[in-house]
Amino acid sequence: MGLRMKDCEDKRKANGVHEIKSYGQANGKWESNGKAVTNGQPQGKQEANGKPVAGSSELPMYTWEEIKKHNLQTDQWLVIRRKVYNVTKWADKHPGGSRVLNHYAGEDATDVFMAMHLDQAVVQKYLKTLLIGELAPGEPSQEQNKNVQLVEDFRVLRKTVEDLNLLEPNLLFFFTHLIQILLLEALVWFLLRSFGNGWLMTIFISFLLTVSQAQASFLQHDTGHLSIFKKSKWNHLMHKFVMGHIKGMSPKWWNYRHFQHHAKPNIYPKDPDIDMGPLFVLGESQPVKYGKKKIKYIDYEKQHLYFYAVGLPLLMPVYFNMQSIQVSFQRKEWGELALISSFYIRYFITYRSYYGIIGTVLLIYLVKLLESPWIALVTQMSHIPMRMSKEENQDWFSTQVLATCNVKQSFFNDWFSGHLNFQIEHHLFPTMPRHNYYKIAPLVRSLCAKYGMD
Repeated sequence: MGLRMKDCEDKRKANGVHEIKSYGQANGKWESNGKAVTNGQPQGKQEANGKPVAGSSELPMYTWEEIKKHNLQTDQWLVIRRKVYNVTKWADKHPGGSRVLNHYAGEDATDVFMAMHLDQAVVQKYLKTLLIGELAPGEPSQEQNKNVQLVEDFRVLRKTVEDLNLLEPNLLFFFTHLIQILLLEALVWFLLRSFGNGWLMTIFISFLLTVSQAQASFLQHDTGHLSIFKKSKWNHLMHKFVMGHIKGMSPKWWNYRHFQHHAKPNIYPKDPDIDMGPLFVLGESQPVKYGKKKIKYIDYEKQHLYFYAVGLPLLMPVYFNMQSIQVSFQRKEWGELALISSFYIRYFITYRSYYGIIGTVLLIYLVKLLESPWIALVTQMSHIPMRMSKEENQDWFSTQVLATCNVKQSFFNDWFSGHLNFQIEHHLFPTMPRHNYYKIAPLVRSLCAKYGMD
C-alpha cells in the first residue's frame, strides 16, 4: 500500500482533466465579487450599527466584525449563503450534535453546510426559524483571511460534481456490500454446524467474522454520511441497522463524534480523533499541555512503541465500545441501547450452544480485537501523518486537503479501506457515494496543483 501525502503530487494533464474556472451568477447564486444578489441587484443598504435603513431589505444587516463576536457556546451565529443564523438555542437539537455547530460559530459555514447535508430543502425549513439577518452588501461572502478565488473555484468544482451526478448512489453496489457481510456471518454458522468448534475452526471463523465486522464498519460509515439513499431518513434507518444491530455500537454516538472530525479535521481540540490524551499526545500543542501537567507515569518518548501494544488492539473492543455505551447511558438514549443489545443477543443465540456464555463473550472480544488494528490503520494513516494545528479559520478546501492524505488506488486497497484510500475526496464531499471518488479525483488533484497544495 503506497502512501501518498495528500495525493496531489500528480501534475495536471490535458486529457481527462477539466479546467476549473471562476463563474458568477445572479438570482441568489454565487457572484464572482463575493456579493449576494437578487435579480441582479445588491440587497439593501446598511448603517454602521448593522441596522437596516430606508429602502433596504427587512432583515438586519451585519458586518463580519459583528458576527465574529458571536462565537461562544452560549452565543452562536453562523453565516450560510450570506444569511446570518442564530443557532444558540437550537444547537442541542441538531442531529449531528451541538459541538459541530459551535466549531463554526462566528464563521462562514456555507461549504460545510453544503457538504454535510443531503436534503437541502428539508434543512432550509429549520433554517428559516433561525434566520436573524444577512451580510451587509459591502461585506465579502467569507471572512477577510480566506482566499476568495479558492473558495470560488471549489464551489465550481462542487457544481461540477452535481452536474455529473456524482452524488447519485448505485444501490446495487451497496446491496452487494451488505450481502457480503451477511453471507460471511451465515458461512460462519454453517461451518460451526457442519464441522464443530475445534481450535482451528474457531480461529478460522474468527477471521471470517473479523472481515464481516470490518466491512460493516465501512458500510455504516456510508450510511452515516447519507451516501446510500437519496432520502436522509432511509440512510438513518440503515445506519441504525448496520451500526446498532450488526456492529453493536451507538449510531448517534458515532454521528456526534465523526461529524466533529469532518468539520475541523486535525484541529485541536475540535477534532476528537486527535484528542487521545493523556495516553498519547499529537501535534505541537498537546505535548505542551500535558507537559505542564507533569504526568510522570507516562513516557511519551516511547508512545510510538506502546501504541502498537495498547492503541491498535484496544481501540475497538475497549475504547470505542465502552465510550459508545457510556454516552448512550449518559444521554438516556434507550433506543440506542436496545439496538446495541440486539447485537449481543444475536451473538448469544447463534454461538451459545457452541461456546457457552463465557466462550461467546470471549469470541466477541476476539473478533473486535482482531478488527481493531484494521480500522485503526485505515482511519489513522490518512490523518496522523498530516499537519495538525489550532483553529486558523481556513476555507473548507484547505481545511480538508491539508489534514488528509490518500493511499494509492488498487482493487485490494479499495476493498480493504472501504474506499477511504480516497480520503481527500471523501472529506471534500462527505455525502458522495464512495464508488464515485475515483471519478472526481483528477479534478481535485488539478485544484490542488493550482494552489500549490502538492
